[in-house]
Amino acid sequence: MSVTKWGRIVKWLYPGMGVKRWALVIGASGVVLVVGLMGLIGRDHLKSLYELLQNSGVPYSALVAALLAVGAGGVAFGVNRLVRSIVRGISPGYEGRASEVLYSRRLLSRGPRVVAIGGGTGLSTLLRGLKQWTANITAVVTVMDDGGSSGRLRKEMNILPPGDIRNCLIALAEDESKMADLFQHRFGEGSGALEGHSLGNLVLAGLQQRTGSFDRAVEELSFLLNIRGQVLPATLEDVQLVAEMEDGTLVRGECEIAESPKRIVRMGLSRPRVRAYPKVLTALRAADVIVLGPGSLFTSIVPNLLVEGIAQEIELSRAVKIYVANLMTQPGETDGFTLRDHLRALGEYLDLQALDAVIVNRQPIPEEILVHYRKEGAEPVVCDLEEPNEYGLRIVSADLLGIAELEGLQTVKHHPERLAKVIAQTTRELYAERLKRF
Repeated sequence: MSVTKWGRIVKWLYPGMGVKRWALVIGASGVVLVVGLMGLIGRDHLKSLYELLQNSGVPYSALVAALLAVGAGGVAFGVNRLVRSIVRGISPGYEGRASEVLYSRRLLSRGPRVVAIGGGTGLSTLLRGLKQWTANITAVVTVMDDGGSSGRLRKEMNILPPGDIRNCLIALAEDESKMADLFQHRFGEGSGALEGHSLGNLVLAGLQQRTGSFDRAVEELSFLLNIRGQVLPATLEDVQLVAEMEDGTLVRGECEIAESPKRIVRMGLSRPRVRAYPKVLTALRAADVIVLGPGSLFTSIVPNLLVEGIAQEIELSRAVKIYVANLMTQPGETDGFTLRDHLRALGEYLDLQALDAVIVNRQPIPEEILVHYRKEGAEPVVCDLEEPNEYGLRIVSADLLGIAELEGLQTVKHHPERLAKVIAQTTRELYAERLKRF
């Protein structure tokens, strides 16, 4: 055998070649097991081997038993390690038994088809919980941000703002802990043109240049991160948000709208008839569950509804449709808004009779945390809606409060797992009610 061929065989034993290595162990152990079985069937089949060992005083029965034990044990050990190697490839950083991981993956692949619509941190928080319930997730993300790293890349490289897309991809990643640290890294002072940019945004920008389109760039990064589900931009067209204020003035751009002290009367886009990304409409038609929010009402949720076809598909869908109310009002957008005010504003862009339920938090927010929010003009969203109501909505109240640390301050957000469980339970109950009607 040539040196080259020996080298190829030795490479099978290198670290990282787990599948091949354990397949080799299974094969070798299988041979030993077969030899043992042959010995069990008849001594003559192992005559030559036995003759070599007869002078050592090893009994024939002990030889056969050893061969069977080594062979069976080797096969079992090899199969176990082979499955673990395969699972590591499917689910990096997994914990627990391989069988449990494979079983979990199988269940997730059979989960309901969920379309989550929004943007900002609210949508990514929701996705972290949903991916524990189903792998059939479609995140529809607004792409109209014009601030920070996303805004700069939008102007300099003619790319759709990647920030919210990046956050959703990380939230759905199989091994989020490692990916979050890597892709959320921001270049600090002294980095020149890179200062303030996040690594994830730059990767998406680079992938767009490489693939030639933003949607292909998102697909490529989705594959690299091994995400559960898919993340889709609401549109591939470059448009900006336009808000009509209470005094009749028009404010253009998401950042300007959020910073304006004037009350928003109506939202629109910088040009008419903005086409939806076709895959978004396809996902909405196939959905079992559609979730709106949580997220900034006028700059995360409504922008998606302004894209042609999205609101109409939501209204026509036979899926269970749920609105998740925000925990806090947002200064500059929803100052003083109660739950009814949020719904009334949302009703300007979507027929609320098409919705089935609204999920609200009932857990009190600690006073020491509220102090910081009140300094900025934010207050908890008050639930002033009861059943029955003019919208025909089921009101689902639950303890949904999650607390996170941001720049040394405690902030509130929805607890991902609790929110997903409430959505799942509400969905089951609503579908059960539908079945009773028929």
